[in-house]
Amino acid sequence: MNGTGGDAVVAALRALQVDVVFGVASIHNLPILDAIARGGEIRVINVRHEQAAVHAADGFSRVTGRLGVAITSTGPGAANSMGGLFEAGFASSRVLMLTGQVESRFYGQGKAFLHEAEHQLPMLATITRQAWSVRRGADIIETVVAAGRAAQAGRPAPTAVEIPVDLQYAVAERLVAECPPIVATTPDPERVQAAADLLSVAQRPLIWAGGGVNHAGAAAVLRKFAERWSIPVVTSTAGRGSLPEDHPLCLGSLITDEPLREVVASADVVLAVGTHFQMYTTGFWQLPLTDRLIHLDADPTVIGRTYPAEVSLVADARLGLAAIADTVAETRAEPGWLTLAQKAAHAARDSALERLGPDHRGILDSVRRHLPRDGVVVRDATVPAYAWGDRLLPIYVDRTSLNPVSAAIGPGLPLAVGAAVGTGRRTFVMHGDGGIMLSIGELATIAQFDLPITVCVFNDRGYGILRGIQSATFGGAQNDVDLATPDFTMLGTAMGLPSRYVDSVETFDAAFAESVHQPGPMLIEIDLTKLQPMDYPIGAQELLS
Repeated sequence: MNGTGGDAVVAALRALQVDVVFGVASIHNLPILDAIARGGEIRVINVRHEQAAVHAADGFSRVTGRLGVAITSTGPGAANSMGGLFEAGFASSRVLMLTGQVESRFYGQGKAFLHEAEHQLPMLATITRQAWSVRRGADIIETVVAAGRAAQAGRPAPTAVEIPVDLQYAVAERLVAECPPIVATTPDPERVQAAADLLSVAQRPLIWAGGGVNHAGAAAVLRKFAERWSIPVVTSTAGRGSLPEDHPLCLGSLITDEPLREVVASADVVLAVGTHFQMYTTGFWQLPLTDRLIHLDADPTVIGRTYPAEVSLVADARLGLAAIADTVAETRAEPGWLTLAQKAAHAARDSALERLGPDHRGILDSVRRHLPRDGVVVRDATVPAYAWGDRLLPIYVDRTSLNPVSAAIGPGLPLAVGAAVGTGRRTFVMHGDGGIMLSIGELATIAQFDLPITVCVFNDRGYGILRGIQSATFGGAQNDVDLATPDFTMLGTAMGLPSRYVDSVETFDAAFAESVHQPGPMLIEIDLTKLQPMDYPIGAQELLS
């Protein structure tokens, strides 16, 4: 049966098992959106900005482990998407961006055709694993399938395809698409044996679980491995939830906080899984680690980049962990090692909680008390997120903890859109008053689709993080960091969200409980000027040393 190039795109997306896309309608992608509507099998979530489309596809992918797809316009629309692609690359997300291009006969002519973007392909190629330009209608299906597969292979990474609009309208004679299964990287048996041998003689073994554990869907294997040999587990920020944080073997992510830092440094064998030892997690790579490091990762280029590995193991995290678990014959851990590690983790957490003060700790406790165990937590770049959202708010289920891995400001709201669409579960998003303004239009998306998102705006009327850095660096100076902010409660109401203003732990608790126990969205504005501040200094030394 014949169709259009748009139908060919839909056939490819079906072969990739895509059932939802995020996008902005444009003259250069209307045939694709028309084909999606006629097909009736793929849901379109209309966001308000192309960067948000990619962020939402990213959030969807992180919580589901599936391919997230964004559809944008050509030229300015594709350029708008670059921040989202940058973050998806940092986060190792399975994201495919489909964008348009001017008619083939005008491509490269420099005649100022509408949305002409002669160098769009190299622009996209700079920030994706690979970018394709379709030159013939007959190549649409194969190209889109290849791009979707490439985004999911090995260590995931975003990809992009541009399709000239005339090819989207053109008759497509073949609408049959096939997508062979993606084969995960299996570990080398000799290296598996070497890893097992190290663990078998370890007296103070430790597992370091990174974001790759969540990306690979390896949480169950990790838990089984750790429980079998009673090995304590620390996690990076991206790895949170890979082991429930109320599990007795989970030490949490306060890796650089004393006294947990001492425990990590004293481990004699460390099995690091799916991590590239990010700057903050390792205290600017000053955290001492044993030379007896086993580094398991799907990306061979990250192994040994910051810490030398005695055993390097290139493999999918789930397959690699399972292979090592099946090979380890026994362990010889010191009888008091686990107890020592647990006490250190509790002490580090208690110390960090004490620095929050009563108000922020009360809000943290309220969120965890009311949010379902499998609720999704999304944190933008803001002081409360750094102080307790990223570190202390307990995460119990894998793939329920999201934050901008690139430390970007603003992705929180669209990441939450994708997460809520992907799970259908209550999603709590932490935003600062500065960061939310970069994606404020997505409040309308949340309202339009009645998504179960609780948007919490922590309002201190400025860039709180930058205030701390600036004050510490420039003798107390405060320049260009104070903001004129809207009344977020009124703004949320105008956008179609029930909205509440709170200025105490008690009023927050009531509003948050209300948001969780009703089906749709809600915005809560927290007036930070009315709360007791945290003892959480952020200066240039912390960020730049």
